[in-house]
Amino acid sequence: MKTVLSIAASDPSGGAGIQADLRAIGAHGLYGMAVPTALTIQNTLGVTGVHVPPAEILAAQLRAVLSDILPDAVKIGAVPGAAHAQVVAGLLNEFHARNIVFDPVLASTSGADLGTVEAAAILAPSVALLTPNLPEAAKLLALAPDSIRTADDMVSAADALARKFGTAVLLKGGHRGDGAFDDCLRLPGGEGEWFPTRVTRSVGGSHGTGCLLSSSIACGLAVGLTMRESIRRAKERLSDALDRGLVLGHGNGPVDFR
Repeated sequence: MKTVLSIAASDPSGGAGIQADLRAIGAHGLYGMAVPTALTIQNTLGVTGVHVPPAEILAAQLRAVLSDILPDAVKIGAVPGAAHAQVVAGLLNEFHARNIVFDPVLASTSGADLGTVEAAAILAPSVALLTPNLPEAAKLLALAPDSIRTADDMVSAADALARKFGTAVLLKGGHRGDGAFDDCLRLPGGEGEWFPTRVTRSVGGSHGTGCLLSSSIACGLAVGLTMRESIRRAKERLSDALDRGLVLGHGNGPVDFR
């Protein structure tokens, strides 16, 4: 049985964070483990509060898991600060964890702060793949919030992130305003590839799409797929889930990922 560890914030409504990751991991037929970095107060209407447990608690949970069941892949989501990032980076390095996918969540869709640029910068050099959206990429590069708008902008930003952190970058195009939502993969050496995004007609929600994509990519890596094939399959499966549609709650509901 292949295993995947999620290190991310908790979403009690189940749409995002470790709950979404565990749904994705289970849907791929793998065994999921989860260590929460933060406890959010949220539902489909948004995040109204965040409780951050001490870094020592995070360290103890991670050590307990890693010393017993070493995962075949790791997905990292929101990490609230530098101390927590140092714990995660240190323990993953100590236990020689591999196939690490980092979705550098800095804020919720509703605007609540969930992570910091400093924490992301600590973790990014240790991962196999970084999966920021356009606003996150702008923050990581200290650019103006809306400065990444076009395909050329995306290539430049992804290249800059790949060089800065020495890792592969999948820059997600979902925040582009021109109707093109394709994702751009760039490697530290300059190689790259575009991954088309199939536009869906879902009448349901889209909460947790970034979490589901990154954890699905981790699942592909866990079973031995290449990075490109892991990305391609994860994107197609997420599009299928969005196509099905799921209406739950009074706001932006979860995705029917199964």
